[in-house]
Amino acid sequence: MSEKTPLLHYRLTSGSTSPEPENVHDHSKAKAGIGCLWAKEKGDRKLGVVFGVVVPTLLSMFSVVVFLRIGFVVGQAGVYQSIVMFLVAYLIITMTVLSVCAISTNGALDAGGAYYMISRALGPEFGGSIGIMFFFANVCGSALYVLGLVEAIMSTFGIPEEGTAVVAGLQVLPSGYWWSLLYGTALLFICFIVCLVGAHIYAKATFVIVIIFVVVLTTIFINFIIVGPIVVMLPGNSGLNGTSTRTANYTGFRRHTFEGNLLPNYTVDYTTGAMMSFAKVFAVMFNGCTGIMAGSNMSGDLKNPSYAIPRGTLAAVLTTFITYNVLSLLVAGSCERNLLQKDYNFLGDINIWPPLVTIGIYSSTISAAMSNLIGASRILYALSKDNLFGGFLALVRKTSLSGNPWFSVLVSWLLVQVVLFAGQLNTIASIVTIFFLLVYAAVNLACLALELASAPNFRPSFRCFTWHTCTLGILGSLVMMFLINAIYAFSSIAFMLLLLMLIHYLGPISNWGYISQALIFHQVRKYLLMLDVRKDHVKFWRPQLLLMVANPRSCTGLMTFINDLKKSGLYVLGHVKLGLLDGLPSDPLQSRYDSWLSLVDHLNIKAFVNLTLANSVRHGVQNLLFITGFGRRNEAKHPCPWFL
Repeated sequence: MSEKTPLLHYRLTSGSTSPEPENVHDHSKAKAGIGCLWAKEKGDRKLGVVFGVVVPTLLSMFSVVVFLRIGFVVGQAGVYQSIVMFLVAYLIITMTVLSVCAISTNGALDAGGAYYMISRALGPEFGGSIGIMFFFANVCGSALYVLGLVEAIMSTFGIPEEGTAVVAGLQVLPSGYWWSLLYGTALLFICFIVCLVGAHIYAKATFVIVIIFVVVLTTIFINFIIVGPIVVMLPGNSGLNGTSTRTANYTGFRRHTFEGNLLPNYTVDYTTGAMMSFAKVFAVMFNGCTGIMAGSNMSGDLKNPSYAIPRGTLAAVLTTFITYNVLSLLVAGSCERNLLQKDYNFLGDINIWPPLVTIGIYSSTISAAMSNLIGASRILYALSKDNLFGGFLALVRKTSLSGNPWFSVLVSWLLVQVVLFAGQLNTIASIVTIFFLLVYAAVNLACLALELASAPNFRPSFRCFTWHTCTLGILGSLVMMFLINAIYAFSSIAFMLLLLMLIHYLGPISNWGYISQALIFHQVRKYLLMLDVRKDHVKFWRPQLLLMVANPRSCTGLMTFINDLKKSGLYVLGHVKLGLLDGLPSDPLQSRYDSWLSLVDHLNIKAFVNLTLANSVRHGVQNLLFITGFGRRNEAKHPCPWFL
């Protein structure tokens, strides 16, 4: 161990890039200033576990799928495959939630949610690229919910096609692509106005929305028990698959109905005209699981993010999982497949008071749209504050007097408006799902990297995770991405890698720490400890060169020449500063390491830098010989180390 210790010590000392400490008086001032700032920021955080995490997460995870697509999933995939879809989806998101809980309980959490977690865990390159992807995921998610709301409105109030029954004069709104786009624009503008006011207003509004949602969901469950058989009129555009049938049956609980819905029966989706498959139906269904980050996105508005995020997110995930599975079984046992495949708004048709379901759809869906819009704006604001893209996002840092990032809300609103041109919910479902799956894979990767690197500062209070859960979450996300759409998956990963390289080469150097450095050190230490001098052989000998440099400016040619001589050996640049550490407030060499490392980068040489403080050059050289690994026990083999 005597030979390995100097090398290990050398890596620890030469790798230090910490700035020179301030004096005690200035340091106390800085701490006081930071304390005041933190107290001010904590005063602006108003949300707790329920309204800050549980309610936004529940409303984001339910919304469109529970009201408008639960019948679509069962009708196309059948009971067996529907249960498999939910199990796969919740396996992925549960693994991700465990990683989120671990990272969120590891220390202070600022605004930005998943972006903040990933960037501070993996460094600016990964954090910035994944942050942009998560921003686009929330933008597309907000558009998806708005399109779902438009679809619900048109099914109730839209003028039907010729030859289709009119419902009591309620169907008065003109239909068509451009009309639907106009309705979606108006609804999105309402969301925009609410988000401009601030997240606290949205949180208060969700209290009313969640009460409505609970009442509506309760009546839906009761209806399956008390409502008898009903003949339901199908929507006018459900004839895309070539059938002339305009009615379908709600049978109530019947064994033959349940047996008829057990197996899959993929047909044409009447809203888009596209043929469905397991992957396409999963993509639509998974959008009901993507709201797990809704609470994390509000991290900058939470009183105690480390306490609220784990408890609130886990509670919401468990609630939605039970609700989805129970509702799927109830639907399969009481509705004919024809009804499930051709009427996505059937829950309102079979309700005792149909307007109640309509109110539930409208309130929960617009709440989910606002949640994603707020989440997107907060992520964009966090990206701009970190200055990863230079002045490109400078305007996004503008905030109101209350601290609301109004300009980032404006940019997010405009991008959501662009996505609305897609026209149909099922059209963008695959894109939204792939974006979210990529983000979930990145969150699991962040937690896995911290765990494998054995980082001393990674000590989360939440311990219900291992590297196995992280790996399972990564693999599950990537596999489902490529199953849904390989082209979209490749494109999103390529776009993320492009962003990663741009930030790496153009972004500023941050002080967050780079997980790559922690992983490299972990591996270097591992293999250094595996070195055994008893197994050395002269045919594998490599030169070890220590070049003593008094003035680096006048020795650049010599340093380059010695670099050419090393032949893949160990090359160390040494420098001795005369003086004693006794009486000095700090090590005067610490502030010089950056300059030396910049010189090494400029000369493009492969060398380590080691500086020492000694009372004489002779003593300094002796110190460098020992701490750089030249004091070996096998001096008989190499009696003369190369010393220049």
